[in-house]
Amino acid sequence: MVPEGAEEYANIAQPPEGFAVGVEFDKARIDAALRSLAPKRLVPSIDSTGHGTAVAAIAAGGGRLLEGQYQGVAPECELLVVKMGTPAPDSFPRTTELMRAMTYAVKKAVELGMPMAVNLSFGNTYGSHDGTSLVERFLDNASEIGRCAVCVGSGNEGAAGGHVAGSFGMNANPSQRQRIELSVGNYQGTVSVQLWKEYTDVFRIELVSPGGQETLVDVSHTGGDSVVLEQTRILIYVGEPSPYSVNQEIYFDFLPTGNYVNQGVWTFYLYPVKTVTGNYDFYLPSNVVLNTATRFFTPTPEKTLTIPSTASKVITVGAYDAAYGSYADFSGRGYPVRSILGERMLQGNVKPDIAAPGVNIATIGPDQTFVQVSGTSFATPFVTGSAALMMEWGEEVIIRLR
Repeated sequence: MVPEGAEEYANIAQPPEGFAVGVEFDKARIDAALRSLAPKRLVPSIDSTGHGTAVAAIAAGGGRLLEGQYQGVAPECELLVVKMGTPAPDSFPRTTELMRAMTYAVKKAVELGMPMAVNLSFGNTYGSHDGTSLVERFLDNASEIGRCAVCVGSGNEGAAGGHVAGSFGMNANPSQRQRIELSVGNYQGTVSVQLWKEYTDVFRIELVSPGGQETLVDVSHTGGDSVVLEQTRILIYVGEPSPYSVNQEIYFDFLPTGNYVNQGVWTFYLYPVKTVTGNYDFYLPSNVVLNTATRFFTPTPEKTLTIPSTASKVITVGAYDAAYGSYADFSGRGYPVRSILGERMLQGNVKPDIAAPGVNIATIGPDQTFVQVSGTSFATPFVTGSAALMMEWGEEVIIRLR
């Protein structure tokens, strides 16, 4: 059944002007879908996880449930909702979709002549975390267009054990050795490891399996290779610098020849062959796709920001526990860095730039009931809503991160 007057919206799902993909639904069509007994005929989309609904309710909830007992930060703001694609949990994140979504939002704000506070409760661990990637630079540029405040959650990797940093220093003695131990838990289907370093640094790398089998990783040339240790095949990719960064990635993808990666301690040994800076960082995927026992033994909680919260000009939002007045242990933190002549140089400010309540936050679930949620995803809309309220005071109010 389609409500009276809604038929005119039934077949006008076209990509927005200037875009080859996507579908744009205007307010009239969305309102018609909300009144309809068959809403997906008009707007064929649903928030299946409830994540976006919970975030939007904190930023802009109108408080109609429970007689206004719970209300969002900016309940009278206009919402522009952009739904990106949904990649599989173990696939590479689609940063191009984020860039396309941001382009659409900025163009729409300019077209409407309205200020815009952008909420990005989204992030991943893939990248060098130094603010130089294409998506980070893109968001830096977007945050300076018109009256636009881009608020990004710092991620929930602070206590996940997914990052290790180390350094040999300049002109290190080749006889030195540093050990990085990775614990892989039971029933871990796959796991990947990123090693990021300066391209000018040369390391010799040995990898040892839980059962003691070992291999020397060939990093003398770029490209792919593979090796089998016990019942696990490791695909190894040695990358090149990009047009945006002098960092080099060495990527390890652990794939079981049976059902699971071999449980136990996998050990990386690094030996400096030639070092200009000698710095390196290891990263695991997000903790949401790993077993709780899969983590580094001696993690480094600094530089646990997720990308794109590492962009220097966005407002990076961490989470604190309002009940105890303490910073949430899971909240990502640190700083984007570049290694210059063996020294770690700050790229902008230490992040997060601000923290908001992010533990046991009351909001709306997908079935319109109240739920409690935790994470920087739910701290970010407090800041996004606040930015929207600030910008309503006039065109002279422009929010910039200095």
